[in-house]
Amino acid sequence: MKIEKTVNILNRRARFEYEIIEEAEAGMVLTGTEIKSLRSSKASIAESFCQFIDGELYIINMMIDEYKLGTFYNHKTKRERKLLLHKKELQKFEKKLKDAGNTIIPLKLYINDRGKAKVLIALARGKKLFDKREAIKDRENKRNLDRILKKS
Repeated sequence: MKIEKTVNILNRRARFEYEIIEEAEAGMVLTGTEIKSLRSSKASIAESFCQFIDGELYIINMMIDEYKLGTFYNHKTKRERKLLLHKKELQKFEKKLKDAGNTIIPLKLYINDRGKAKVLIALARGKKLFDKREAIKDRENKRNLDRILKKS
């Protein structure tokens, strides 16, 4: 079963704001109207983060718009959604999360080849101001180099 339209919702600020330590792919527990709205790319993970609640990992502040054809079955736009990971992966993330300054953030939300909604999460540490300045400087240098190469 192949889906023609691919859905890729990115958290563009994440790689700028955080230093990525480790990544993992997780499934999500969604309702029917949520997956329909997600397939039409009506979602945002820009302000979301992951948190452990009773030993289970949840994504918080992820916004999935209401499905326009959904009636009273429609979902809440911002609710806690459970992430599905293997027990060993959960324990590994929980152990590393106890270090100071570490957090779990979503990087990418997509639908895989089999039609399942997946989220790419990452264990990350917040960057300092001077690290952000270095990233901006590197990006500008790369842009200038590309311009010079394009002209010649």
